[in-house]
Amino acid sequence: MSVFSIWKRTLTAENTVVEGVRIDENEQCVVVSVRPDARRRQRCGRCGRPAPWFDAGRGRRRWRDLDHGVMRVFLEADAPRVDCRRHGVTVTAVPWARHGAGHTYAFDQQAAWMASECSKSATAQLMRTSWRTVGAIVERVVADRDRAVDRLAGLTRIGIDEISHRKGQKYMTVVVDHETAKVVWMADGHGKDVLDRFFDDLGKQRTARLTHISADGAAWIAQVLAERAAGAVRVMDPFHVIAWATDALDVERRASWNRARRQAADPDTARALKDSRFALWKNEADLTDRQAAKLTWIAATDPRLHRAWRLKEALRAVFTLAKTRPTAALSALDRWIGWARRCRIDGFVDLQRRIRRHHQAIRAALTTGMSNGLIESTNTKTRLIIRRGFGFHTADAIIALVMLTLASDRPTLPGRQPATE
Repeated sequence: MSVFSIWKRTLTAENTVVEGVRIDENEQCVVVSVRPDARRRQRCGRCGRPAPWFDAGRGRRRWRDLDHGVMRVFLEADAPRVDCRRHGVTVTAVPWARHGAGHTYAFDQQAAWMASECSKSATAQLMRTSWRTVGAIVERVVADRDRAVDRLAGLTRIGIDEISHRKGQKYMTVVVDHETAKVVWMADGHGKDVLDRFFDDLGKQRTARLTHISADGAAWIAQVLAERAAGAVRVMDPFHVIAWATDALDVERRASWNRARRQAADPDTARALKDSRFALWKNEADLTDRQAAKLTWIAATDPRLHRAWRLKEALRAVFTLAKTRPTAALSALDRWIGWARRCRIDGFVDLQRRIRRHHQAIRAALTTGMSNGLIESTNTKTRLIIRRGFGFHTADAIIALVMLTLASDRPTLPGRQPATE
């Protein structure tokens, strides 16, 4: 096997002819002279269709390839221009790199894989490039991968949420597909205008095919869904409903603590109420012996606070019941609303009003079993991406990495098959 054939196999470049290999002493790199084979010559760099020759362009140019040992490797070739019937005069396509890119497919693929596994800074250091170049490669790989894919096609059950990505109330809006467990849309900002952009991209016909939309109780989400997706069932996330009850319980705990401070002759009572937070928050089945004893003491000392805890646990039991008996859970929810309405605990009286405002969405959660658990998992992974990169200057950089790793199959290393589960 000739040296040129070995280099061709090493470069993993198809439809490419290796003409020569040399060392550039000035740049301290390996330069491999290549050209497209006869089947790939004189093609438009944008559409890939054959086109008549126009001129020689700006002469020879180089593309960065994967390093060999400690030496950088560049592919060098002529870059003539053709006159495409559709795109006009443009540089010819090359089989080893994307149009307009300064790196080969293999270099882009390895950089994208590393960016999905570690920080941009580490990727840039290993690949011997800048972190801005890594960001450009990620965007290029995502755009190329998604060019032939319509992520908004076939959506029926989606989840909508917001995630904070920076101090100062900086949010991003994310939409996931419950059927594929993939991110389908993400944008900088949050609020009615941003969510309207998603439905503009989705279009009226595909919006009409939506059957269920899970979300939290944000007013701007409910308003947009009522206006743009009235035919879909809005599903309230159970986690947020339980969180409302926990917040109402904590308000009552602080009120009980303040009453005990003012009225109790023994300061130990107030201190014990102050230290009861975790016993009240925790699920009843997960209580330790010490926490169970604390609740028994609260039942004897402060019946009002204990009643608030029972209300919280009863609401949790409604959603637990829905996993096996959805119809019974609907009746249990109505009974809970009646109990909370008569409980004379301000926090839970307000909570039952809030639940009645979202009554249909909560009933849908009980009957369908849907939640925002998938999208909360996506938010956790997004925060990990942000933490791994020690923060990002713009939301666009975060969105590009999220779409690279969470919107489709994760990138693979060049020359390797995707891992099978």
